[in-house]
Amino acid sequence: MDFMMMIREINAIICGWPLMLYVIAISLIYTLVLRGVQFTYFFTALKTALCPSPQKTQQAGDVSPFHAFINTINSNLGNGVVAGVATAIYAGGPGAAFWFVIFGFILMSVRFGEVYLSTLYGSRTTEKTVLGGPMLYLKDVAGGAYLPHIYAFCCVFYGLIGGNLIQSNSISVSLATTWGIAPLMSGLGLLAFVLFILFGGAQRIIKISVSIVPVKVAVFMLSSLAVLAYHYQSLGAALSLIVTSGLGMQAVGAGFLGFSMQQMISAGMSRSIFATESGLGSAAIMFGSTGNDNAVQNGFMGMMSTFISTCIGFIIALCIVVSGVWNNGLTSTALTISAFDTTFGIYGGWIVSFLAMTFGLGVIVSYAYVVRSAWLFLTNNRFNNLFNAVYSLCALAGAVAAVELVWDLADFVIAAMLFINLYGLLMLLPKVRVTLLEQLRNYRA
Repeated sequence: MDFMMMIREINAIICGWPLMLYVIAISLIYTLVLRGVQFTYFFTALKTALCPSPQKTQQAGDVSPFHAFINTINSNLGNGVVAGVATAIYAGGPGAAFWFVIFGFILMSVRFGEVYLSTLYGSRTTEKTVLGGPMLYLKDVAGGAYLPHIYAFCCVFYGLIGGNLIQSNSISVSLATTWGIAPLMSGLGLLAFVLFILFGGAQRIIKISVSIVPVKVAVFMLSSLAVLAYHYQSLGAALSLIVTSGLGMQAVGAGFLGFSMQQMISAGMSRSIFATESGLGSAAIMFGSTGNDNAVQNGFMGMMSTFISTCIGFIIALCIVVSGVWNNGLTSTALTISAFDTTFGIYGGWIVSFLAMTFGLGVIVSYAYVVRSAWLFLTNNRFNNLFNAVYSLCALAGAVAAVELVWDLADFVIAAMLFINLYGLLMLLPKVRVTLLEQLRNYRA
């Protein structure tokens, strides 16, 4: 048995129904205990995200709440959306897009909870960074003597894979598909870019992250809406196919039963988690580093970042289905490119390649901060230059890696991070429930 086959068999066990039921159960518990916070406070959260209120007290932090919000969106809107949604449709059919949205809305309550807790437990200022998030609040649960370190190790590993390797891989695939650029050349360019970012410290990371978001969102919205407008006559049929196949009411495929419900749900769930990163704790690290003491405000802003990621992921899925290319045998970024090619011709690849680059670079930049925080926690603020070297070399390695292996490794690490962080959220909920609900009732955007 080769290594890739072994990873896939392990993923089939831990990323199947056991993990799905675990995530669903905790997400629904948070939704019920918080009285449907993602629905009842949706417009309040939207107003808060657009116009956050000033804070009466603020500790020194690496970033402001607004920058944490932008940085979270930047990390969420990566190739987990551009390539990941396409991978979900390839693995689970159009119905995977339906479950992508369902899980996105369920996960909004978990995102609120993890960001709320990261703010409630505050931050710890060290010589090199301001630390917050799961590494602090996991200390207050059973197993807290070792869980923060296990989580931090998983966070570093996931950041190197999901926040770096996968993004550079998708960038490399898109450049090779569109312009024939050799993966090694793409990797060397990414290596130089990442080194430039890292040696500028936290402030350079945040500055570049904030500058990337408006560009990639504007290009994405204009181009994807153009695809939907071009295929407007098929829009109703595409939406119907997504819903009916997602509910098991319609078989898809040529001459066979189609994708199983578990395939669709599993593909939709895993890519929803990867695209939004809700429950993984990355947003908690970012918001925990602000020094902001308004836990509800931060929770709302974090929750809306999940909503934005879910909407953008569904738009890409709809473009793939409405253009009729969802079953052409392609996967990852190549499938998204084929959907845009139906509208823009050869320039479709150019647009998606630009999106893959900006989306991927945004995540690489944002995760540089997240992984750096976990690394410094594990090493007690040592070996910062070694981290810079490792993170940069991962960008080079990702550009020449096999896409299947990269995604399979990401699924494996996602499962570990979810289990640890969601366990912490569940154990802490009884301790903060009364205070949290009272703060929600009294909150004014």
